[in-house]
This record gives sequence, structure tokens and C-alpha cells, in this order.
Amino acid sequence: MSAQGLAMLLSCLSCCGSALWRYSTNSTNYRIFSTRSSIKLEYEGTVFSEWSVPATCTVNNKSSPVTILRCSSPGIQIIKPIVTGPVKEERYLAVGSSNTCFLWHYRVINYSHNLTQVIIIWVYDPENADPNELSWKADEPSLNSIILSKQLAAMGQKPTIYTYLKRKVYYPHTKMKNGAWYISVPMAPDDLLKEIKGNQVAFQDCFIADFLFLLTVPLPTIPETSGSLPISSPPGSQLISDWDVCVPTFAVVVADTETFQTNNSFRTWTRIRVPPNILTDEERRNVSDVSIFQGRILFLINGIIYVKTFTNFTRLEIKEKLPEDRILGIASRKWCWVKYLMKGKRRSEMAIWTRNKIYLGYASLKFTKIMTIKNLRKILNISPAATMTIHNVVYTAYPLELAVLLDYCVTCDVIKNIHLVIYNEETKQWMYKDFALAVTPNSFITPYFLLTAMPELILWDKHRVYYCYNNFTSTGVIQTPAESGNLSRLSNDSVIHEVFVDYYGHILVKMENNIMFYFKNNIRDAVRLNLWTNNATKLFMLLNISGQVYLVSVFQNDTIYTQAYPLNLEVQSITFQRNEKCPFMTLHDNIIHVFYILDKGQNLSVWTQLVYPENTGLYIIVESYGPKILEEQHQFEYEVALGFCTKTITLTFFQNVNYEAVDDYFQLQHQQTGLMFVQVSPSEYSKACPVVPKVLQLAVGCDPSKYIAVKGFNKTNCLQHDFAYIIEKSYLRNEPSKNLRVKYIWKKYGCPMRLDFREKFHPLIQLYNENGFIEDVQVNFIVWEIHGRADYSFNSTMKKSGCLNEAQTWKSMSALNKHLPLGKVWGPENYKNCFSYAIGKPGDLNQPYEIINKSNYNHLVWPMDHTGMYVFRVKILDPNYSFCNLTAIFAIETYGLIPSPNGYLVFSVLFLLMLLFFTLLVLSYFHYMRIYKQYIFNPIHKTERKQKNT
Repeated sequence: MSAQGLAMLLSCLSCCGSALWRYSTNSTNYRIFSTRSSIKLEYEGTVFSEWSVPATCTVNNKSSPVTILRCSSPGIQIIKPIVTGPVKEERYLAVGSSNTCFLWHYRVINYSHNLTQVIIIWVYDPENADPNELSWKADEPSLNSIILSKQLAAMGQKPTIYTYLKRKVYYPHTKMKNGAWYISVPMAPDDLLKEIKGNQVAFQDCFIADFLFLLTVPLPTIPETSGSLPISSPPGSQLISDWDVCVPTFAVVVADTETFQTNNSFRTWTRIRVPPNILTDEERRNVSDVSIFQGRILFLINGIIYVKTFTNFTRLEIKEKLPEDRILGIASRKWCWVKYLMKGKRRSEMAIWTRNKIYLGYASLKFTKIMTIKNLRKILNISPAATMTIHNVVYTAYPLELAVLLDYCVTCDVIKNIHLVIYNEETKQWMYKDFALAVTPNSFITPYFLLTAMPELILWDKHRVYYCYNNFTSTGVIQTPAESGNLSRLSNDSVIHEVFVDYYGHILVKMENNIMFYFKNNIRDAVRLNLWTNNATKLFMLLNISGQVYLVSVFQNDTIYTQAYPLNLEVQSITFQRNEKCPFMTLHDNIIHVFYILDKGQNLSVWTQLVYPENTGLYIIVESYGPKILEEQHQFEYEVALGFCTKTITLTFFQNVNYEAVDDYFQLQHQQTGLMFVQVSPSEYSKACPVVPKVLQLAVGCDPSKYIAVKGFNKTNCLQHDFAYIIEKSYLRNEPSKNLRVKYIWKKYGCPMRLDFREKFHPLIQLYNENGFIEDVQVNFIVWEIHGRADYSFNSTMKKSGCLNEAQTWKSMSALNKHLPLGKVWGPENYKNCFSYAIGKPGDLNQPYEIINKSNYNHLVWPMDHTGMYVFRVKILDPNYSFCNLTAIFAIETYGLIPSPNGYLVFSVLFLLMLLFFTLLVLSYFHYMRIYKQYIFNPIHKTERKQKNT
């Protein structure tokens, strides 16, 4: 924490009565907490005496409430302040001995014109860094960082950026510039999580820590307009916050004075205000819920939803298909799934509800009613004597489901029961779950589904947190060492304000007086953490760019202060104090993605390894949730050595379905595709375990990034323009009455390949996805000319290809499917091979065989009496190759044949030639006759005699 920030915080808390202390380091997110770190100790209170530290640690000034701690030996260090009165909280700080001393610093420059981002990276020493570098406000490296970066670069250091979702790698430009490296990366909304890694280069025995961060596309905040008025929650209320589920750095918080928005984890922020004359003063100060939705901010005020955009502030009404009843709440998704598979058209982004109706909202800000209590009573067969209303709505971790909590009671003035149903957006089915929670009539329950494969959730009211684990088979109250799980009694009668859950399985329960309790997924008891913030500060918890917890405080003067929260260190301290240990040593796996998609014929093999002390009897649990569309094979390995056991399980997921010659190809595909959740976890777990169960999505279906292309075709090796040409009617398949004029669209068809009409052509199909080339397609495919040309053929016959019965052809398939266009009459859905006597019927096997694959050497052959332009579409025919309808277009232009001349032209040319011949003949006749006559009357010897006489 900076000195300026500390002064601000202490001044704002000077009125507070309770005493507490905390610590901080200069390294980002407490990444370096070792014997090399300077640890700042800060005490808040008025009765401080001195610091109690072990002999292996020293402090600059023992009697100062704010001082610097250094420890020369690694290990657990017991630190506490000595104060007048009861002994205050002590911490067991785990000081490491790592050789990691330096950190990466970066700055991003966005270029919208070419959708790229340039990341400027340098190395800094947190113990000798510039204040702007420590606060992440530096635009360029400091002098110390320039020297350090250049020294490391001279020793071979070079940063590299790795992406987690797409597994791409980006390298820096050739040379450093001003002591920094420059790396260009594309703006990728679906590949936000990145990590800076360097080479294993040490300077003075010190290495650089890898840095995980979230690199988002530019997300502007809504600007404040002049003359606008503040919008806030009721006076004295707690903070209300929300954030983009996939970009947690983009957040909004509603205080009782203002509303603030940020796009960088509150390093900077703007105020959200509304125009006058739309809301009354009372309405502007009565926000009960807020939600970020596709860059918009939705406010719930007095049962009405208002939306704030860059230009407008409007009320959502009937035109958005919202109900006229009072809206009770807004629910948005809690877990980010960048990729998922849904067989339906669209997936909702938010849900709203009244007492009797549920609506789903989509990206266009349109809503659809999916259920009413009246219809739900019929589905669940509820007694007419019972009262049932909608209590709350929440999205589950499974991307296609949401859960609805229902109030159910007969005598509603004494007790009511909370029941739960789950709605699947893909199947449109409602599933009643075996869950019931008895509460008082005025209790309000908030649910939160955890990141697990089987549905697991926690729920809370004002005083207790309830758990529901293992697909609703294990329920109860989260217990505490005292008061039977009543957190209010353990926090000076405060009530629960917020429950924060992250991707690492941490669960923090924050009370209104800022006392926090901690537990993890599948843990049934919570512990109270050491106090970190005074009870007079209003704060909430968010995730920063590195996925770590940070605290945001909003003060009465409308200033916002953020500070990183060392959750792992605090958990280590409390678990060490309680002597709580993890039952296993480590849990390894080779699962590198959170989303896998399997096509036909593909399988996935992953392994997980559990290492634990001997004689503890641990094992690995594999759970799955979703449609049963994959078969599993489990292979186990077991090893014991040096008092430790190692269990390894290899999981193979595959599908064994034959899609050829089935009655309903598309129906079978629909039944065999879907989305599964798989979770691998140890049989025992504790709050001290550093790892969490691994959850992955297994999708079976079409990978939308897959496509095919014909080798040798592109859009660059030709004149890039559109043109038109004529196809004679006699060359067309349907024998039309006139010639066909075709426009060649270069952007759609690409460059045509020019072939001599005597040259046969065999297409080679290649499969690609977003990462590039995958394989040459080996299976059967078909081609057809998209404009209806039929003046081409194939060099192979059915007999030559080995057919036992007559094979399918375009002519036969068109006759069977006269109601369909040419491109749909034949495909994997109706393909039947000709290599079995049981399939098809005998016929003329000397016909051309119109099916091609890589190995059958079947070629396209061209007519010998004319040339032309052919635009073909190719389609994969094998029904067991892919769930995708894989097609591609390629064009061929034949040349080399002299066109047949016109008869009239030939006759005219011959006539002119004959006329010229006879003209020359007549002229030559008269010419020679003149010469002949001349020499008859003047002989040549007579002329010579006259010359001699002379």
C-alpha cells in the first residue's frame, strides 16, 4: 500500500473504534513474499505499544504503528501487535525463500484500425521500483527498470506471451526500445487470459515471476454528461455491485451517494449519472439491484428496470416484452464459458422475475416469458391448497440451465419451505430437485451455484450459510467452531452482506461490519479470518486483472480506494493456527483446456494423478453431468514408495455410434450431440489444500471453427475482379430453353484454376480449424457444378471402383428427391455404399462412379469439343466423419481447344480468296500478253544489232 493511500485510508477511518492490523508488500498481488521482501505492517487503533516479531525477523521501528518488517529466515513467522487490553489477533505469515525477485510490468496500446494491441513489457524490481510502477500508472520504465531490463536482455532474457484458451504464443519484436520489449497481439474477445513468461535467466541469482493477466478488448465506460444527476441506493445501505462475467475488471458499484463504473479494476473510474426529469429524487435514491448487460447498465428501481447506455437512460417496458407486474430481481450468469455447445438457436444472458412469472433476456435486450406459476403448478402437480410463488432465480454453472427457488407453504404465517427446480434452455424441460429448506416467512434466501460438474450450491440468509453438495444428496448449514453456524453471533450481531466465490474454489462470506468467514467448495465448516478492514468502511470484493481478490472501498467523499487482499496468505495463517492440513500432497493432471469438442470418430484421453501419505485411503472421484452421449474407459495405476502412494487414473471418452444407413440421420445426430461436464477430484479435501477439483466441458457435436478447402485454390493468384460468362443451354442439367448468364463472384468463388481440357483433375480436400491445417480428408466426398452444368464426367466406373451393386449418382438421387434443390438431394444423411450385396440393387456397373476420395484415383474429365468455366461445390459424404455439414467451393477454367469456326465466315473467306486468285490470274495473263506482243514486233536480236552499228 502506498504512503498516500495509507494516509487517505487512516484519515477516513480515524473515527473508527475497533483495532486491527494488516500487512502489504510492493509486489503485485503478493506475488513475492519471501526473505527478500520488505513487509509493511500497519496498525489501526489508539492503544498500540509495539510489534511482537520472532528473532529471525526485524522491524525498523518496533514502537511505530506503521513500520517495515524483514525476515532473514523462511518459514512461518508469528506476528502480532502488543496493545493495552486484550491481546489482538496474531498472524502466522508464511515467508518463503524463493529466488524469484523480479516482476514483469506491462502497458497496452490499442490500435482499433487493425484490431491489434501492442504490449510494452519491461522488468522491474519491486524493492527498487518507481512509485508509478508500483501503482501501475507508469507509461514507460523507470531508469532502474531500464538498466535491469537491458542487463537481463544481454543475458538472453526475452518475454513471451502465452494465451490460456487458444494456446497461442506471441514473441517480441526484434529489438528492445527504451529498455522495453514490444509484442503485438490481435484483439481476441474469446482469448482474454494471457501470461507473460520469460527465459530461465538469472541476474544476481534472481529470476522473474511469470505474470498472469486479463487482456481485454477496449471497453469504454459510459461518460458523465453535464446537468445529469446522481443515482444511488437508499441512504445508509450497503454497496451493490456487478461485473461482466467474462471481464471482471469491467464493473459497476452503487453506493448510497453515487454510482461508479470502471473498466480496469477501479484504477480509474467514472460516475454514472442520469438525466433530470425522468426519475423523482426518491426514485434516484432507491436502486435495489444493478446488472451489467452487453455494455449497458440495468437498474432495478421500485420494481421497474431502467437501462443506461452511452446516449440514453430509458425505462424498459412492454415493447421489450417485459411484464407490467413488479419485477423482484435481475439474475445474470456467474461463470464465464467462452465456448459451449448449444443445439438451440440462442442462450439467454439474464433472467428477471415477478412473483408469478419468469422472463429470459437476450443480447438484443428482448425478453421472453418462459413460465408462469400457474403452468409450473401443473408440471409439478402442486396441491391447490398450497401457496407457491417465485422466490429467487439464479444461473447454474452448467451453461444451459438456470434454477428457480420457489416459496411453498400451506400455513404461511408460521414457516415456509424453499423448493428448487431447474430449467434447461436447450430441452425446454423443468426438473424438480429433491431439495427443501424450511425458513421463517420473512426470510430471503440467495443461492449461488459453485463451479462443479454435479449441481452444487450454497445459499444464505442474513445469519447463516447453507450448503447443498453432491447433486442435492448432502445438505445442511455451514458450521463454525461456535454458535452452530450462526455467523451473526460470531460477528457482533452483524448480518451477511456479500458471499464471494472465485474460480479457485475460495468462498468468502463478508458481513456488513467487514468481518469475513472462509471455506471452500465441498467443505462443511467455515473459519473466521483475521480482521482486515474497519467496520466503518463500506467495501465489496472483486477480481482484478490477475484473477486475484481485491477490496474496493467507497468513502463518504465519493472517493474509491482499492487494495489487494492476500487471501492465500490469510488462509495459510488461519489453517496453520488451527493445525489443519491437506490430506493429500498434490493433484496433477494433463487437462490444459476447460472446453473440448469431440467430432465423430474422435476421442479424448486425460489423466489425473493423486499423491498422498500412505495408509490414508484416498482415491480419485470422477463425476459427470449432462446427457449420456459418451462412453468412458478408466485405467488405474498404483504405486507406493517412501511412505507415499501415487494413484493415476487415465480417462478415455469416446462415442461408438454408426451413423450410416440409419432411418433418421438428423434425429440420431441430435440425440448423440450435447454438452457434458466432467469433474475429477480427490475423495477428501480441506481448506488447506492449494488446488481445486478440475472441471471441464466435453461437447459432442460440430466444431464451428472447422471447415474444408480444396488444395491449390486461393484468392490471391489471379486478377481480383467479378465478371460474367454464358453457359450454353445444351450444357445444363435441366435442359432449359435459353442460355444461362452467370456472374462470377471472386470473393465467393476465389481464383479459378486453369486446366488444359485434356488434363484430368482429382480434388484433394483438406480439413482446417481456427488453429490451421488438421489433416487431408481421406473419406468419400461428392462434387457438383453449382450453376447446373452437366458437361463433365468421371474417369472411373462403378465396376472399376469395386461396386457389387449400382452406386448412387446425381441422376438417381435427383430422381428420388425431386422436391429438393440439387445441393440437398445427396449427402451423408442418405448415403449408401455399393460394396455390399445387401445394400442397393444390381444395375449397369459401367456407369461413371461419381464418388471421390483421396485414394480411389477418381478424376473429373472435361468435354473435348468445348472449353468452359466450372464452379464446383464439394461436400463430405461419409456419415461417420463429422457432425458439421462440411462444404467448399472451387472453380476450374478449361482451355486449349480451338473453337469451331462459323460456316458463313468460312464461305466468305474462301470466296474472297478465290476472287483474289482469279483476279491475279487475269492480271498476270494480260501482263504477260503485253510482254509477248512487245517482243513479237521488236525482237531482241534486232535491237542488239542496232546497238552494234551505232
